[in-house]
Amino acid sequence: MLSNRPLGKTGLFVSPLCVGGAPLGDMPETFNYSAPEENALATIRAAFASPINFLDTAAAYGDGESERRIGKVIKENGGLPLGFVLATKADRCLQTGDFSGEQIKRSIEGSLDRLGLDCLQYVYIHDPEHTTFENVMGPGGPLEVLKNFKDQGVIHHIGMSGGPIQMLIRYIETGEFSAVETHNRYTLLNRSAEPLLDVASRLGVAVINAAPYGSGMLAKGPDAYARYAYSDAPPLLLERARLFVTVCQKYDVPLAAAALQFSMRDPRVTSTVVGMTKPERVTQTLELANYPIPSELWPALDAIGFDTDDPEANRFT
Repeated sequence: MLSNRPLGKTGLFVSPLCVGGAPLGDMPETFNYSAPEENALATIRAAFASPINFLDTAAAYGDGESERRIGKVIKENGGLPLGFVLATKADRCLQTGDFSGEQIKRSIEGSLDRLGLDCLQYVYIHDPEHTTFENVMGPGGPLEVLKNFKDQGVIHHIGMSGGPIQMLIRYIETGEFSAVETHNRYTLLNRSAEPLLDVASRLGVAVINAAPYGSGMLAKGPDAYARYAYSDAPPLLLERARLFVTVCQKYDVPLAAAALQFSMRDPRVTSTVVGMTKPERVTQTLELANYPIPSELWPALDAIGFDTDDPEANRFT
């Protein structure tokens, strides 16, 4: 696997692969499958023992269950492995939609408790599409609360994680965030995050690219998993994914390897987040990341076409 990369200007170095903690929280309504606790704990242990040194979670994943499970393994391990980077996210209240500074304070306190840590290395503001820019950036708002925690040494670094690309660009252009996390928007099937990658690269902001498989279709194949970005995939997307399968077979490359390396080979992407819920997935993902891919495959896949529209434009309507 490629060597560790600087996480923006934080001084931290992270592996180009990151374990995604969302499915570890057992979220069948999002992912269409369940994750029993024993599987999740075994997966976290396997990640801690692997060359991957980066794990991404959030307060909201499984209503805290992802963090609770990670916290159990941190405790049995006697702390995070040396050099390991754990990122979590400060969340709105999923029941009421409250995105106030006070709620963000409660979110951080809950994360510290569930993870069993005194401080958090990296915290993103999560999904600010559910509030306003003015609320996030204003007096007493989420950013100010996180900066206060940072001044106290409770948080080391602050990033931004969300959906709509123009919104994320607006946030990182403020200069307040050292990394930005995007999901489902920079894959073989959807390149709508391209402008964000360009702006972040110019500003020296790290890009963390999550869901390179489009939440599963590009790993399992369109006939086994006909969903993209947590919703049923439209016919054109399924048609393109089937063509991807055909082209990959011609070059003797697993579709999952092409989908993963599409993200990892881009110099604008610092780390690629892959959700895992079984310990063997850690080894399998490392194998896919190192699978030899002939250079001819990439133009052949590009020729099939891809979306540049927001894949979640209608998800919450």
